[in-house]
Amino acid sequence: MSHASPSSTDWAAILGGGPAGLMAAETIAAAGHRVVVFDRMPSLGRKLLMAGRGGLNLTHSEPLPAFLRRYGAAEAELAPHIAAFPPDALREWCEALGQETFTGSSGRVFPRAMKASPLLRAWLERLRGLGVEIRTRHAWHGFGAEGALRFAAPQGEVTHRPGATVLALGGASWPRLGADGSWAGSLPGLLVAPIRPSNCGFRIAWSPVFRARFAGAPLKRIALAFEGRTIRGEAVISAEGIEGGAVYALSAPLRDAIAERGEAVAILDLRPDLAADEVARRLAAPRRGQSLSSFLRKVLALPPVSIGLLQEALHGGAPADTLPSLVKALPLRLLAPLGLDRAISSAGGLALAELDAGLMLRGHPGLFAAGEMLDWEAPTGGYLLQACFATGRAAGRGAAAWLDRRREVP
Repeated sequence: MSHASPSSTDWAAILGGGPAGLMAAETIAAAGHRVVVFDRMPSLGRKLLMAGRGGLNLTHSEPLPAFLRRYGAAEAELAPHIAAFPPDALREWCEALGQETFTGSSGRVFPRAMKASPLLRAWLERLRGLGVEIRTRHAWHGFGAEGALRFAAPQGEVTHRPGATVLALGGASWPRLGADGSWAGSLPGLLVAPIRPSNCGFRIAWSPVFRARFAGAPLKRIALAFEGRTIRGEAVISAEGIEGGAVYALSAPLRDAIAERGEAVAILDLRPDLAADEVARRLAAPRRGQSLSSFLRKVLALPPVSIGLLQEALHGGAPADTLPSLVKALPLRLLAPLGLDRAISSAGGLALAELDAGLMLRGHPGLFAAGEMLDWEAPTGGYLLQACFATGRAAGRGAAAWLDRRREVP
């Protein structure tokens, strides 16, 4: 049985209860319009809460020109929206919710509470105060007659005909949290770039011995390089391959290289604080009967996992006399991204060319889009959430202006 909405269309529907959707809802409601947020899950902000487990990196403190360059090919399209709601504005917004922020030593910005739940609770309370209605367990199933929104809801299929709609349906990473990219099938005729993992780990064919011994082991104070770019940081060995911050920072070019060539070889420096000639000098010292593991631990202070990586390369056929170069440039053959279910974010989505300057879909009056469902990607460090908040606000401003114009039409 289908349940139709009231005949009035003087309101906005927000599809998706993540940061982009909730920011759009707040913006439209603050402009004086009725807003209803629909989400397929039993509660809102599930991916935001997951991100908060690691401290909720809201944004970054670097100067705006450098900040915007983090968005790569999407910089020109995203720049106006982020400039209109930059990192300082996001911090002020957060603190107005009673959540003080601070800047870490890396320049990353976090709420003082270091988690998402207090922020989300305060935000939902503000939205309730603005009159925003929230309807959970409403899965959007596309458009019906005359553009009506179709939902599978607990009471059966329901349809609604708002005056403006903001799509904030998310990408496809961590699909168990609600966003799985299935919305693409409900937007026929629009350009949607294939959704791919971003900020992800990669599969490596470890030997059974190495995998059994070192899965879960951290790699600290290392450097990872690919195609002329080097990232110093940390990584983690997994049973399937390698993950962690240094890997995520290079994940986009690594992923694209694998798609083009079938594999990619990243170069791992196990002692980036030591020059190559110093490593060679230390390794030229007499071993005096020590095992290779003991010798490497003594002369280079390498942890067991780093020694295991060197032994993995030697057992794989690397000549023993190349050991100094292996310490500084250990090749890691990456076979595939680990997948969307493990990726921090996703790339691909609704092409930005489909949207006008107010994030309304060209040729679809009153339909807006925002957040990770758009075709952009960025590294970790606060850039992901910043763009979601900023595009949500931009789409909300566009939708509010659209509703204002509808009111003015006699």
